Amino acid sequence: MSPTKLSAIDLGLAAPHTGMPADVIPLQYHTNMLTDPHRMDSFAEAIAVAVKPGMRVLDLGTGTGVLSFFAARQGATVTAVEREPGVLAAARAALNANVGDAVTLVHGDARTYVPSEPVDVVLCEMMHVGQLREKQIEVISGFKARYAAAGLGPMPRFLPEACVQAVQPVQQDFTYHGYTVPAPYFQDPFAPQPRSRGLAGPQVWQSFLYDGEIPQVCQADLAFSIDQPGRLNAIRMVTKNLLAIEPSSGSSVDWLMNYLVVPLARPVDVQAGQAVRVRFSYLPGDEIPALMSSVQAIVTG
Repeated sequence: MSPTKLSAIDLGLAAPHTGMPADVIPLQYHTNMLTDPHRMDSFAEAIAVAVKPGMRVLDLGTGTGVLSFFAARQGATVTAVEREPGVLAAARAALNANVGDAVTLVHGDARTYVPSEPVDVVLCEMMHVGQLREKQIEVISGFKARYAAAGLGPMPRFLPEACVQAVQPVQQDFTYHGYTVPAPYFQDPFAPQPRSRGLAGPQVWQSFLYDGEIPQVCQADLAFSIDQPGRLNAIRMVTKNLLAIEPSSGSSVDWLMNYLVVPLARPVDVQAGQAVRVRFSYLPGDEIPALMSSVQAIVTG
């Protein structure tokens, strides 16, 4: 799996002054997800691969219900869980209009929900680049423990099935109309990024399967050899989700998320051939400042 095959993601940003918990995505931001062709095409394809007629599917944190719609369209019996009332109401109206009663909506918290019977597939898209902000790891880890404790049998298939994370040292132009503001921002990996100059290739720092051991910390300590001289003033975070893996062929349906560029508190000038270590550590679901406060780039040779 190449760390340079990277893709698009919803921004996952909560609106200011909504009174909502930080991990709740207000309805207006779900349009960013629905209009992202890479996200939508990848999930539709992956669900078509993983979900077969007659399967029982659980959608944790369903949002507007589009993943449940894809599963119901495959002939599955779907239960969808959503805790934000406004988003739940929108999902109910949309699902009723599109698939009738094929999806059962539950007003509940994906972090505590336990199904009453075994399920075949669990859909859960509570993800942000770097596993920041959103609660994917917390939700899936907790679900696995609750499912086992309830004696519901073998674990279901999870979709996404795996996650691969990479990081790249970059020189970033943070000046806008003569005004310099080193602040994190997102990049479309399918568009040219003239403000960014990679100083070394990206390296994978974390990969895992959701049906295996899920890491409870996001941390890296990587050695890079600088390819070209420049001012190392930022890192670029990359997250690729393997939505559905076909064991027979080894192929996968991928959802490639937006890059996240994070400025360094202490930029360093580097020359071609120099060795640099990039280090950071934060907890899954932490806000972006937790990454910003921990990241370091140190010239070691």
